[in-house]
Amino acid sequence: MTTTTAALGGLSIADAAAATGLTVHTLRYYERDGLMLDPVDRAPSGHRRYSPADLGWIVMLTRLRATGMGIAELREYAALCREGDGNEEARLTLLRAHRDRVLAELEATRENLRAIDAKIGIYEQRLVCFDLEGRG
Repeated sequence: MTTTTAALGGLSIADAAAATGLTVHTLRYYERDGLMLDPVDRAPSGHRRYSPADLGWIVMLTRLRATGMGIAELREYAALCREGDGNEEARLTLLRAHRDRVLAELEATRENLRAIDAKIGIYEQRLVCFDLEGRG
């Protein structure tokens, strides 16, 4: 973060994009589509200024997206969080359902990896046999 950015009270959208690994377009989309926890502050010039809390929220959104949570669920989760205390059970239900899907996907990936490893083992064994027979 530059001194100028810090003096203005947050990161510019370009700096926030660099810090989160997202594009400027994606950050604008998150804001426009109601995925941000709070409205992003603006400098007197009207430029967005992302706070550390904004960046932390964006990282969480990114992790949820990376694990397959859909935009509608992200929007629902953000809305629940914006409502404040009192709906923790609904938040837990949403996150637990997502966690269950992620765990199922992980198990499917492990099963697929086992199949790949088995196939690799077959080919490695064939190569060893070729080398022992003097064909390799």
